[in-house]
Amino acid sequence: MSEPVETTRVLIADDQPLVRRGLALILGPDPSFQVVGEADNGEQAVALAHRLRPDVVVMDIRMPVLDGVRATEELARALPECRVLALSTFDMDEYVVAALRAGAYGFLPKDSSPEDLVAAIHTVRSGEAAVAPRLLTRLISAYVRAPRPPQRPPVDLGELTPREVEVWRLIATGLDNNEIARTLEISVSTVKNYITSIFGKLDVRDRAQAVIAAYESGLVEAEHRTTGESTAGDGRAR
Repeated sequence: MSEPVETTRVLIADDQPLVRRGLALILGPDPSFQVVGEADNGEQAVALAHRLRPDVVVMDIRMPVLDGVRATEELARALPECRVLALSTFDMDEYVVAALRAGAYGFLPKDSSPEDLVAAIHTVRSGEAAVAPRLLTRLISAYVRAPRPPQRPPVDLGELTPREVEVWRLIATGLDNNEIARTLEISVSTVKNYITSIFGKLDVRDRAQAVIAAYESGLVEAEHRTTGESTAGDGRAR
């Protein structure tokens, strides 16, 4: 007998009915998903999440009444087991960074493929960050501004060892675990051990929040966003 398929309960929040319908049509035939509800604004999304207890909320960032960022913040605080996958029309969007700060587990541009949507939902359900590393660093470097002049990470950020600081900096530049391992000439398992320690010391939940912390601490410098900046790139979750 085959193993039963674990069902992920999904709530879709978007102010455009056609987008909600399209997302539901993508997920509906897949036995690993159950679309438990739809919301057309952030306030309704929060209320439905409390009532329906979805595993994942696919959350549009820009919505009326209560935007996706504030809705994500409320869910992260009140229902931490309910994970948010943020959606945006644009790859480069300051609201996406705000949503990641607020507790979203991932980000997906709305022009992503159905396969990428499915993969991203499975990823955030597993507790991992669903943001392509280089897209994540482009987003954050464009929109995060360090609250103080760049300096060495202060002790209250976790008292990281020099090697942990090095790994943290490489994470913030967009390298994945395999690339970090090659750069430092260490094993991938060792990289994972360092990352676990870094996350614990920084008190961050995932890679996205670690990158944000790196920019905000001054460990790496944010680039100034200019008009007409190219936003092309790999927006696929992985």
